[in-house]
Amino acid sequence: MHIPPLLTILSSFAYFILINIHPTLALQSQIQNSSPPREARYQRLPSLRESARIQDEWRDERVQNIPNILRRWGVDAWLMTQREYAEDTAFWSLKSATQFSARRRTINLYIANPKPGTPSAYTWIDNTPEVYTSITRILRTQNPHSIAINTHPNIAFSSGLHVGELRELYQNLEPKWTERFVERPMVAVEYIGTMVEGRLEWYRKLQETAWAMITEAFSERVIEPGVTSTEDVEWWMRSKIQEQNYTTWFQPDVNIIGVEPLFGPPDAIQEPFLNKRDIIQYGDMLHVDFGVTALGLNTDTQHLAYVLYPDEDESSIPAGLKAGLAKANRLQDIVISHMKVGTTGNDILKASLDQMHSEDFEGKIYCHPIGDWGHSAGTLIGMTNLQDGVPVLGDLPLLNRTYYSIELSVEHFVPEKNATMMFYQEEDVYWVGGEKGWEWVWGRQEKFHLVRTKSANGKAIEGMNGQDEV
Repeated sequence: MHIPPLLTILSSFAYFILINIHPTLALQSQIQNSSPPREARYQRLPSLRESARIQDEWRDERVQNIPNILRRWGVDAWLMTQREYAEDTAFWSLKSATQFSARRRTINLYIANPKPGTPSAYTWIDNTPEVYTSITRILRTQNPHSIAINTHPNIAFSSGLHVGELRELYQNLEPKWTERFVERPMVAVEYIGTMVEGRLEWYRKLQETAWAMITEAFSERVIEPGVTSTEDVEWWMRSKIQEQNYTTWFQPDVNIIGVEPLFGPPDAIQEPFLNKRDIIQYGDMLHVDFGVTALGLNTDTQHLAYVLYPDEDESSIPAGLKAGLAKANRLQDIVISHMKVGTTGNDILKASLDQMHSEDFEGKIYCHPIGDWGHSAGTLIGMTNLQDGVPVLGDLPLLNRTYYSIELSVEHFVPEKNATMMFYQEEDVYWVGGEKGWEWVWGRQEKFHLVRTKSANGKAIEGMNGQDEV
């Protein structure tokens, strides 16, 4: 983004302050297409039958890549076994769209370098001892020297093998094979975290729908100052998700931003801080944490809104609030500039915080992979209570061909409030490759959502376009 769009966020005074006190805050965005291409609209999902076909195409393409993943991480085979309602975590990214659980005992075996004329993937659904005879026959044919199993103690996506199933393997397979069991946690992490190209079109539609819901929720259509509570807005969003035939992976969280952080001190239990007052009033800055789920994909977005007084328009937003949002945008740019494939999350975190401090402002960074799960497989770039690095998960390398939620917050002194306030942002990005690196899935928030209230003559102030369904 060039400097002129930034001026649409800031008043002339706030912009003057930023370029004189924090010159780097006025620099252009590190990634392209930071602004949404148009006003967000609700996107209809395909029929259930078509959705299943689309998801299975994605799944088949991902499974075809497993031998490449095995070879990359130096392992000859990958073995998973699970029972109905006791599935391996990786199962949910391997199943077909019409499977709702494992059946009987479901065993998957993948081979890195299959013998000529033999497949690289095997599946058994059997609840008799004969299944182990069949597996042994395949192992003798393929003769893998190392067999990855998902038993890692700290990485959820690589620790889904239940203890009972592990015992069954040791009891029913020859020691020749069980002695070849190894942990290769990056196999499951990379399989789950890698997004095929075809997913992006629909992921963008999911993200646009999330934006459309937030825009409508943070408007006079839903909020009446002095009457509507934050909980009212949360349940409106849940109902809207259902109305649009989407679902979600967490309860929408709407807050009135005060002078205290949502996440409390570092040593506190990380429960969101709720303003003592939950009835929305004129002049409030609102925050939402929101995501939608469909087609086996999840989004995660945090936006801010401002409740205008009667007869006010966008120019009435306090300059200090606009500057705080601009500062959050700057931290987004900093983080993304350090997200180099192969770098660990902890190294990205340190480099980003060092640069933030060199630019003389404070904030927190807690970015995570997203896709099959809301908090999906891959390295973590900080957590709200772990700003010096995340053990184990922060030491994983950053993957390419993946999606990330750029989640963070900054502190900013707001003169109009005579207080330092927190500005929270979260947007999803996808890997583009080459010098571009990452791009926003739909865009990022550079302007406040506005709750436009009624003017003195009883009419709502204009400026809110209708939400079209497409």
